[in-house]
Amino acid sequence: MTSHYPIAIIGGGLGGLTLARVLHVNGIDAAVFEAEPSAEARTQGGMLDIHEDSGQIALHAAGLHDEFRELIHAGGQAFRIVDSQGVVHFSERDDGSGGRPEVDRGQLRDLLLRSLPDSIVHWGRKVIGVRPLGGGRHEVTFADGAAITTDLLVGADGAWSRVRPLLSSAVPEYTGISFVETDLLDADTRHPACSAMIGEGFFISLGDHKGFLAHRESDRSVHTYTALKVDENWLDGIDFTDPVTAKQVVLAQFDDWHDTLRALVADADGAIVPRRIHALPVGHRWDRAPGVTLLGDAAHLMSPFAGEGANLAMLDGAELGLAIVNHPGDQALDVYEQELFPRSEKSAAASAASLTMMFGDDGLRGLLDQFGADTL
Repeated sequence: MTSHYPIAIIGGGLGGLTLARVLHVNGIDAAVFEAEPSAEARTQGGMLDIHEDSGQIALHAAGLHDEFRELIHAGGQAFRIVDSQGVVHFSERDDGSGGRPEVDRGQLRDLLLRSLPDSIVHWGRKVIGVRPLGGGRHEVTFADGAAITTDLLVGADGAWSRVRPLLSSAVPEYTGISFVETDLLDADTRHPACSAMIGEGFFISLGDHKGFLAHRESDRSVHTYTALKVDENWLDGIDFTDPVTAKQVVLAQFDDWHDTLRALVADADGAIVPRRIHALPVGHRWDRAPGVTLLGDAAHLMSPFAGEGANLAMLDGAELGLAIVNHPGDQALDVYEQELFPRSEKSAAASAASLTMMFGDDGLRGLLDQFGADTL
């Protein structure tokens, strides 16, 4: 049996949940369909800096800003830049006055989930097909055999969106950068040298088209993204089920780096996770189609080097929600997309420029110049 939902949001990430929450507080029903079997199915990633001009605007619209403030990781806006030998060239403490406080992504998602009635999110609904029915209505089919129809279909389903092809032929392309993610658990006690080097917030070490980007997590662990400018298939040659060998292959790229930096990988606890960084074309947009739109990574996937992805997804959700509240039918989508396209293009361009600078011939110098730091 096919059920009908006036508004169907595909994807239960931060953007989709923000949209559902803004609609809910304004008395409009929506349904969220999420592929994961439950909220606890997997960890939701590390720390996010939530910007006062985007993510925090969305949280105000959702009526959750006060609760968000309770999640802030004190000290998390601290920032440190070091070279390949561990020499600190820039260090900034978090005095609590910054506009980009850090929170745990999982805790933020939980906040959004708790703010919604249980009936809104439908778990275990992996989309396998989407088709227009005419008149702006769409049918969505799921891997479990269920199907729905909807008057307004919102693709909030991330980089590899199943909704995007209804509007655009664009697909994410490899940016030339790959990550290898690792963790140091109980870092203060078990990994004191690394802990002291990272500090309390965000940390970057760059050189020779690669580097380490690390976050102090709210549980005092350290999460590291080892970034490498490599061919798209480079990760395929590493057996990540064999941590010892995987560490050796990754660290071979950092033979002449300081031992404490190398220890972010060498001494890592638990799984080692590879991730290619993809992006949609800067300025990605589509012609207006009745009854369907996109938000977040589905609309404007970009590299993480401007720190905008999650913030824009939440702002997209809030702005789309308010447009639906204040404008009838597809007029809401016109209003939303007129703001979405230039906003996302600006952020995507900044992200692409930051990637080019950070992993160019003199990435460390470029980054220090950006922050007005000392000369090398």
